[in-house]
Order: sequence, then structure tokens, then C-alpha cells
Amino acid sequence: MTSKVAVIAGAGSGLSASLARLFAKEGFHVVLAARNVEKLEALQAQTGAQAVATDVSDRASVARLFDVADKAGPLSLVVFNASGRARGPIAELDPETVRQALLVGAYGGFLVGQQATHRLLAQGAGSIFFTGATASVKGFAGSAGFAMPKFGLRGLAQSMARELAPKNIHVAHFIIDGAIGSAVSGQDSEPQDRRLSPDAIAQAYLSIHRQHRSAWTWEMELRPWVETF
Repeated sequence: MTSKVAVIAGAGSGLSASLARLFAKEGFHVVLAARNVEKLEALQAQTGAQAVATDVSDRASVARLFDVADKAGPLSLVVFNASGRARGPIAELDPETVRQALLVGAYGGFLVGQQATHRLLAQGAGSIFFTGATASVKGFAGSAGFAMPKFGLRGLAQSMARELAPKNIHVAHFIIDGAIGSAVSGQDSEPQDRRLSPDAIAQAYLSIHRQHRSAWTWEMELRPWVETF
């Protein structure tokens, strides 16, 4: 009950798993949120994390997530890692699929950010982080259904950062500009390090959380050396 709590919304086997392992190692009580928590059993065993079945696009579901986190201890760090995807030519995109992508990727970020803000304002400190992508700043052809939620999430993060920084709440947005390595793809060696290491990204998140408020970062871009920009 005395550990600081880290909530990861949109948990899975990639970046969020690296975040969970690192945060647990650093003494955080980790709360994982995902639609399907069965896939998180191995990660829970590794980290001692709690898993809460959550639909980030549903207001009541997100509120329940944070109610669970409240019982674990004082909230310190929240990472919104959920993403909605709808790819394809604009004339062929299914409107309902795009709507769901917006609800998960942008509205979900708002719901999670709002719940986190309520608690961190009461405490007077803490961090709220949002995971973005190349599509957060570049709308590629065939990617309208992915760029819209990512652009929206970046706007949310920027607005929250400006509003909450004077209240000692650190809000940051991370542009992950490139493919993230996995247990399989991370073994590729031609060229070496062509994918971002999820463990290295996690270290970056933790370092931003620990920044002194005199030199806070609101946005960080991370990309492998082979990525053009």
C-alpha cells in the first residue's frame, strides 16, 4: 500500500510489457489495463502487476480502472498506450471502423487523462504520458484512419501539458517514429538496430518521469538511426 502506482492503459506484449517490467523493477505497483487480460498472465507473473479488464473508450470502464488503482496506493505515473487503427484508401474505409479508432485512440486518451488528472491535482504531483507515432505528425496516404486519432492525441497532450505544468503535473507525448522490435524482429541484424528497442523506449519514459520540473520535456521523438525524418 506504500508503493507509488503506475497505470499502463493499453497493455500488451510490446512496449507496454517493457514499461511494466521496468516500472516494477523500480518499485512501482503496476496496474495494467487491457480489453483482454488473459493475455497478460505471463507479464503479471513476471512483475506482480494487477490486470484490470478495461475498454478505454468507455467512461465507466475507465473510472473502474482508476478506482482499482486508488486501492493500490498513491498514483504517480499514467501511460496511455492504447491505439485505434483503421488503414486503407479513404474511399474504401469503413466509417464504423474509423469511429472506433477515434474512440479508442483519441477519446480514450481523454478519458484516461481526465481520470489521472483528478487524482494528480489532489496530490499536487505526478506524470501523464501519451504514446504517439509517426502518424502523430505526418498524415500518410492510406492512413487517414490512423492519423486522425494520433493527431488528436497529440493535441490533447499539448493542451494538457500547458494547463497542468503550472500545477506540477508533468504531461508528455512520445512520437515513436519507426517499428518497435519484438522477441523475433529484435533479432534482425541487417542493418543492426533497425527497430526501436522497447526496453530502450521504456528507459526514456522513466527518465522523463524523473526530470526536474525546471527542465521538463513535453514531447520526445524516438527513432532508430535508419529512419528518415
